[in-house]
Amino acid sequence: MNTVQKNSVVAIHYTLRNAQGKVHGTSRGGLPLVFLQGRGQIVPGLERVLAGCRSGTRLDVCLDPKDAYGEWDEEWCQTLPLSFFDTAAELQPGMRFPVDTPDGPRTLTVVRIDDGQVVVDGNHPLAGQSVRFDVEIRNVRPATPEELQDGVVDP
Repeated sequence: MNTVQKNSVVAIHYTLRNAQGKVHGTSRGGLPLVFLQGRGQIVPGLERVLAGCRSGTRLDVCLDPKDAYGEWDEEWCQTLPLSFFDTAAELQPGMRFPVDTPDGPRTLTVVRIDDGQVVVDGNHPLAGQSVRFDVEIRNVRPATPEELQDGVVDP
């Protein structure tokens, strides 16, 4: 099998840009991104576009926010007391750190620190933005039973 379908292991090289062309990530020059197709391990729009493609395919994909990193949601912005943070003395705007939420893991970004209060944003940095992926499918193979069970792939 060298066609991307549900439960196949896919290796891609990609470059991610925002609408202004600024690069926000790339695998080129390093190891490809490897994921299990159909498990939500990459943004939904890219997963849909890759379905049915073959190894060796190159794509330039533009995605609206809803198909990429979602719309920006004000509910993911909160003001918390500085005492909430173990490393309060080290906090700086722009710092990012993982947290567990009822909706699963999230990364919070410190927006600002004012008068003992910390404003954090749980939106993805590209939320609310259209993005462009330049993708090359390097390899497609069937997942092993262990990969299917665990949802974790071996490159």
